[in-house]
Amino acid sequence: MSPLPPFAAVVLAGGRSARLGGQPKPQLDVGGRTMLAAVLGALEGAEQRIVVGPPQPVPDGVVLVREAPPGGGPVPALAAGLAAVAAGTEVVAVLAADLPFVTRGLVDQLRRRLDGDGVLVVDETGRDQLLLGVWRTASLRVAAAGARPHAPLRGVLAPLTVARHRPVVAAGELAPWTDCDTPAELARARTAAVGRLPGPAAG
Repeated sequence: MSPLPPFAAVVLAGGRSARLGGQPKPQLDVGGRTMLAAVLGALEGAEQRIVVGPPQPVPDGVVLVREAPPGGGPVPALAAGLAAVAAGTEVVAVLAADLPFVTRGLVDQLRRRLDGDGVLVVDETGRDQLLLGVWRTASLRVAAAGARPHAPLRGVLAPLTVARHRPVVAAGELAPWTDCDTPAELARARTAAVGRLPGPAAG
């Protein structure tokens, strides 16, 4: 198997978390680590890891940038993250910061399946997970250029040629696209994480 090309990673870690009492969602603990730490762990192979959002703790070597305007939604956040990606980086993974069950194995699956402009995960209902994908950096930069704050991310990505990947989820496991938007979802994730040891999934 030929080696995968180098890649950068952009993690969108903004949002007000109104339904979680206004707490910084990426910093909420699931299974003994923050959700942001879980996502960054799945991206350890990246040459750059860039977090976009308000000031918050990040590990050494991770770049923290802010979208303009602050709170302008995922499209300005994506543009800010891409601006921090080094010139010449051909591939970029783009993930949300509230995916406590995403794994490095899944990121590698996406990298292997990259064809055209990008590849993203499709959930069990057939819905595109727009913030769980791997992209050609140049294509994504063109798509995000000039987009207005609060523009729908789906519309920005619509012109791109995108492949879909439906990962296999083991019985009894929560899917890697499981996010935590409500107190009930957060409680469910914490219950599922009890006794689990973080580790890469099979590629």
